[in-house]
Amino acid sequence: SSSSRDEALRNKRVRILSRGLPKQKPIEGVKQVVVLASGKGGVGKSTTAVNIALALAANDSTKEVGLLDADVYGPSIPKMMNLKGNPELTTKNLMRPLKNYGIACMSMGFLIEETAPVVWRGLMVMSAVEKLLRQVDWGQLDYLVIDMPPGTGDVQLSVSQNIPIAGAVIISTPQDVALLDARKGAEMFRKVHVPVLGLVQNMSVFQCPKCKHETHIFGADGVRDLAKTLGLDILGDIPLHVNIRETCDSGQPVVISQPQSDA
Repeated sequence: SSSSRDEALRNKRVRILSRGLPKQKPIEGVKQVVVLASGKGGVGKSTTAVNIALALAANDSTKEVGLLDADVYGPSIPKMMNLKGNPELTTKNLMRPLKNYGIACMSMGFLIEETAPVVWRGLMVMSAVEKLLRQVDWGQLDYLVIDMPPGTGDVQLSVSQNIPIAGAVIISTPQDVALLDARKGAEMFRKVHVPVLGLVQNMSVFQCPKCKHETHIFGADGVRDLAKTLGLDILGDIPLHVNIRETCDSGQPVVISQPQSDA
């Protein structure tokens, strides 16, 4: 029948297209990988990644959680997790993650000077990401949270195609410009067959600390509308709050330093 012929053609096309793709190989010792991504920079992705990693550990003390900063050009995890120094090497020449608040962390920021720019072409960046993925002794982790760089480029594709990923979380502000790129991010993960767990709406509302008046600086409910369009869940709605920014800048993220606060 024509339907069975169409199905056979589709299967053949999938086989041909998959020939050139790298085989997915799990990271040794890591059970589940969750990636946090955004189409655009400056939407609070790293802040959210740090607090999600800390929240996963806080919700279940039996779980071991790791945090990988895959943003080679602009690593921010060292500052947010209050970590400095170079990783030690094991006898197998693997890097040992630095640890704070019970979270094992690895970042390009541990391997270069804090103020030194990474002036590299794409191949060097890919080599660095491969080392951060494969040449780290993570021990035994229940969750590895990967803070992706913004965009839908080489790093995102390489990570998505080289390791099995349990799911992706897309972070965006409600601003139209950010939503355009967030949608591209969600579509990219679908194309490489990574489940999108849902969207997080960040910087959704600002409350004046004096009069308590609420202002939607970046627009209202834009991420909720996008989630409906894409048939995805809203996982969280985070306000634009000075405490969230201040605590991450000081290396004491809000989940660990103010666990009872509204933020």
